[in-house]
Amino acid sequence: MTSRQRVTSALTHRTPDRTPIFEYVLLPPVADAILGRKYVYGDRLVLLIKEQGWEKGIRQLARDMVELAEKLGHDLIYAPKNILPPAKQLEKTGAARKILEDPVMEMEKRIQLEEEHPFSLPDEAFFIYYCLKEEMARKGLDLPILAPGCLHGIWTDTVLMEAMLLAPELVYRYYAHRTHWGKLYLEKYKAAGVEMVSLGGDFAGSRGPFCSPEAYRKYIVPEVRKLSQIAHSYGFWTLNASDGNLWPVIEDFLIGCEVDGYVEIDAFAGMDLGKLKKGFGDKITFFGNLDCGTLLSFGQPEEIALATRECLEKGWGNGGHVLCASNAITSSVPVRNYLTIYQAYADFFGLKYPEEGKGWR
Repeated sequence: MTSRQRVTSALTHRTPDRTPIFEYVLLPPVADAILGRKYVYGDRLVLLIKEQGWEKGIRQLARDMVELAEKLGHDLIYAPKNILPPAKQLEKTGAARKILEDPVMEMEKRIQLEEEHPFSLPDEAFFIYYCLKEEMARKGLDLPILAPGCLHGIWTDTVLMEAMLLAPELVYRYYAHRTHWGKLYLEKYKAAGVEMVSLGGDFAGSRGPFCSPEAYRKYIVPEVRKLSQIAHSYGFWTLNASDGNLWPVIEDFLIGCEVDGYVEIDAFAGMDLGKLKKGFGDKITFFGNLDCGTLLSFGQPEEIALATRECLEKGWGNGGHVLCASNAITSSVPVRNYLTIYQAYADFFGLKYPEEGKGWR
């Protein structure tokens, strides 16, 4: 199977030749070690743009991302939109606004500002996707691209949480605005050749959702569902994304939102892949769920190898699983620990560990 066929099989619940593998977010120093040079990311990208220009910087970022995928034998690529050219960034600069103490007044002010200054997405912010397509074509690769559209979360927004109790009509308007923004994202992604989008956004911690299940169903589910339906009409696969313990609302999160998959599966918060697969494996594709915060950061290689095998076993059967970490691979993850995943994956499927530029064999 090709990578595209493998991912499509996982999403359509047909058994692939092996579980697709990729990484949601892969950062230095692990990315540096795999590339054998400094990965152009964050401040490094800003510096490169300053030295060589914006277009060269974004093209180098795309080259690095594709090379990482190639060296690790990934079956798809996750990519957020890129930073704007310096001149465009200056246009957006303005004085920070003081947050009003009254949550209702603050929500009213936010919505007023949004309505007075309509949301727009410059074409330049999506240049990375065109660069990724060009770089993959140059290397003879065809990997589906996953991009973020997570606009309906709660995150740590205490004003929004208070408004859910004090001013429901404002919260409805707030999330409706984000659905409109999401449609604009989808239009740009479609033009750029993106195939999958993550929706939703963080709304829970290890103890459960930051709002009541009733509030989640009332405010968030209808808007995520609406955006997922729009995405499906455009031909996208959709994933719902959030960390945390989602068991109190898992049916709403997966089925109520009418998504195809679930990413950021938080093993540390008790979101077990086996239980998820048993309950929803005929409808939902699960992306994960190796714990990056504890296991990959502080575990021993033998523990990681065992967890990788267990994850693959739990996810196997009629597609429905893509292997990756529960969230970002940051500086807390030792290189040795991360590469243990790939050796365990190779052993599980009887493959040869990826060699530079050759992928899985």
